[in-house]
Amino acid sequence: MSDEHTAMELLGLRPHHPVHLDIKVPDVTLDSELRARLRACAVAIIGCGGLGSNVAEMLVRSGVGRLTLVDFDTVDECNLNRQFFFRDQIGMPKVAALSESLRRIRADVRLDLVTEAVTVENLVGIVTGASVIVEAVDEADVKAMILNTCLSELPDVPLVTASGLAGYGSTNAIVTERMAENLYVVGDLTSDVRDGHPLFASRVMAAAAAQAHAVVRVLLGYPEP
Repeated sequence: MSDEHTAMELLGLRPHHPVHLDIKVPDVTLDSELRARLRACAVAIIGCGGLGSNVAEMLVRSGVGRLTLVDFDTVDECNLNRQFFFRDQIGMPKVAALSESLRRIRADVRLDLVTEAVTVENLVGIVTGASVIVEAVDEADVKAMILNTCLSELPDVPLVTASGLAGYGSTNAIVTERMAENLYVVGDLTSDVRDGHPLFASRVMAAAAAQAHAVVRVLLGYPEP
């Protein structure tokens, strides 16, 4: 059992299923209005690897106006098989390389770059002002810390996290669960790279797309997955 699962169970968190689910589909004629609403929003992404870099790309393409990108690592050749980086960016800080690529998509996007590791002490300050927080780190203990800190210190800010995206299992197993009022978990909740499962771009990016879309829905006022 991962640290993240343990943290959820200790906090008594289970999938949040309302008695009545009323899913409203926006009229396509409102596209410009929806994009304008997204442009006014800010999202913090903690971890800019396989999940975070691809979530950032999708949110920028969707029209989100401001991103805080948090990662202390640099681009390595082994990242190129699933992360939104390129060969000429090897050796660059991930947040710098990612910002370079994102501005090629949309020059007007506002980007705040943080190159320090998140801790219990600095997390709240780093994500201040974010409408939604995306957890996209690799280490189970850091995941658990982010989860616990956000739930205790930032209960009103939606957190979109991930668990279970390794291997070559069906992407149909990757789901988005609403575990609490402002907690969303994407993945199959089972497959772990630490168990020897490889990471494939197709499955990692499916999970990243689910995270990004959960963010978009929350920002537009649709809290159910």
